[in-house]
Amino acid sequence: MNYYYIVVISLLLVLSTSVNGQAIGSPSLAPAPAPGPEYTNLTELLSVAGPFNTFLDYLISTKVIDTFQEQANNTVEGITLFVPKDSAFSKLKKPSLSNLTADQLKSLCLFHALPHYYSLADFKNLSEISPVNTFAGGELYSLNFTDVSGTVHLSSGWANTKVSSAVHASYPVAVYQVDKVLLPEAIFGTDIPPSAAPAPAPVVDIAPAADSPDGKSLAASSPDSPSHSSTHRMMCWGMLNHLFLAIAGGLLMFL
Repeated sequence: MNYYYIVVISLLLVLSTSVNGQAIGSPSLAPAPAPGPEYTNLTELLSVAGPFNTFLDYLISTKVIDTFQEQANNTVEGITLFVPKDSAFSKLKKPSLSNLTADQLKSLCLFHALPHYYSLADFKNLSEISPVNTFAGGELYSLNFTDVSGTVHLSSGWANTKVSSAVHASYPVAVYQVDKVLLPEAIFGTDIPPSAAPAPAPVVDIAPAADSPDGKSLAASSPDSPSHSSTHRMMCWGMLNHLFLAIAGGLLMFL
């Protein structure tokens, strides 16, 4: 019997040692790597996100779209784009973009982007450090930002506009819609025409009040006014009194 217990205990010790050895010697699983930022195809995004066909055509013809795509997906800084609607280009009469050289048109496209990802909340800090250099580089290619009750306003000297909607705002790409084409002073100069003055308010003729001097004169000249009627009655009574006295005096002379 004692021999039986010794065999059982020995087997249990061997099994426990084997299990512990496997547990200690087994390799630990490494944590899964964090997912990288999602790849954003800017050409596809601008094609389907809104009426941005004119701006997209300029980006493609100048090959600026390749520069923006490289910045968007191969850098940690990311990119922020300000995209004018098609109507912004159709409304642009002066200055015209048709007279720009190829280099100027390329700089104009680069002027619509910042080499960093900015959420809408970040623009409040940008308003404190404006002007901010754009992708085009240089002081004359900078933008001024102001935050007015949560609405982002942009100024390039030639154009004052605001962010009307967020087309895409997920790191590393932010795309914001603007209502005007951003025109840099480096291309169009610093001789900016003044804004048109607002039209004056129309003058409204107001009739004189009842207690005005004109109102009094009209009331006084009215034949139905109370003062005119009382004066007329007094004159009539006076004439009747004189006539009565004259008749009475004539009768006394014949008596």
